[in-house]
Amino acid sequence: MASIDDFDRIEMHVGTVIDARPLAEARKPSLALWIDFGASLGVKRSAAQITVHYRPDLLIGRQVVAVTNFPPRRIAGFESEVLTLGVADDDGAVVLLRPDFQVPNGGRIF
Repeated sequence: MASIDDFDRIEMHVGTVIDARPLAEARKPSLALWIDFGASLGVKRSAAQITVHYRPDLLIGRQVVAVTNFPPRRIAGFESEVLTLGVADDDGAVVLLRPDFQVPNGGRIF
């Protein structure tokens, strides 16, 4: 079992996608995202396997939720700085998590 202290160590924030492009070098179809987390965190990059439900041009301006304090990972030569969160649909394709209403970029999930 995880404790509330474990949960508190994971920093999740809301940000707005400001750019999205296909990640051509990835083994599995993926998108490279640039997400604005506001003044406190700035713009961070994320590689996400979300191509089934999302086109890059339609992600611009969309708010997403991401873990912001995991170490960066290199994915197909791209440095992914945050883990964009989603849940699998019935077929296993990722559906992104997002707030129901517009909130300030950088808002922490609690």
